[in-house]
Amino acid sequence: MTRVASIDIGTNSTRLLVADVDGTGRDAKLVPVERRTQITRLGQGVDRERTLRPEAITRTLDVLRQYRGVIDELGVEKVRATATSASRDARNRDEFFAPAEKVLGVRPELLSGEDEARLEYLGATAGLAEPGPFLVVDVGGGSTEFIAGGEEPDGLVSIDIGCVRLTEQFLHGDPPEPEELSQAVSVVRDHLADVDRLVPGAALAETLVGTAGTVWTLGAIELGVDPSRSDRIDHFRLTRTAAEEVFRTLATEPAAKRRHNPGLDPGRVDVIVAGAIIVVSVMRHWGFEELLVSEADILDGLARHTA
Repeated sequence: MTRVASIDIGTNSTRLLVADVDGTGRDAKLVPVERRTQITRLGQGVDRERTLRPEAITRTLDVLRQYRGVIDELGVEKVRATATSASRDARNRDEFFAPAEKVLGVRPELLSGEDEARLEYLGATAGLAEPGPFLVVDVGGGSTEFIAGGEEPDGLVSIDIGCVRLTEQFLHGDPPEPEELSQAVSVVRDHLADVDRLVPGAALAETLVGTAGTVWTLGAIELGVDPSRSDRIDHFRLTRTAAEEVFRTLATEPAAKRRHNPGLDPGRVDVIVAGAIIVVSVMRHWGFEELLVSEADILDGLARHTA
């Protein structure tokens, strides 16, 4: 087996997976060794300014240095790092990529939305016992990926709605005003109509799979457990009734109260309402009564393509 490290540098968080991998692609055997997530908010202000702020770059580089130490300590043989929505939108991404390459020894790859979605699907569905076809939804900070298919994806799209972007555009009150919530829901609903047109298989899916930090956090909140408890959260079935209740609670609490919800990472307090809007809207739109929370995601897809 080859020990690999995959790093996902997103709009809201920067994440690391170290895994032992035998083979490549969907049939590869993958054994996770270490997972880490830190909120870095690289995409702070990117939707409006189209640039990465110096303080956001500094925060993210500091975390990458920590991850470099983990990579060295665990004897990783191959490293692959990718950057997604915030970096796609930023004019000055090279101001981040150059120092990131010095830290990691590899330059972050700027993934297109489609490439991001394909890797997400591979990571989330490989080895699932649940019945297909699947709809995989990755709610990120700057974008959300929708991928439908069976053994392989047969339709995918990346939409520019994410928990950070939606918050910065619409949710300014503390807590958000009803009009702000209504506007955000309406915008998400319009985007989901576009997904129907671009990914017809979404309406045919038997199993809804949710990945990334927003979905994971909603599962942790509903269970009332620390988000590090993957033994409790991974493959938890979040019902639509529970998701609606969590959303109503979060949306009506000011941030000072919201942060005390068990399972809510402090770095997500200000953006979790927008993330919940996206998740609940997806379940409403296609009539899903439950969502399968998956720890495996783009990091696992990267690892399966790196060994």
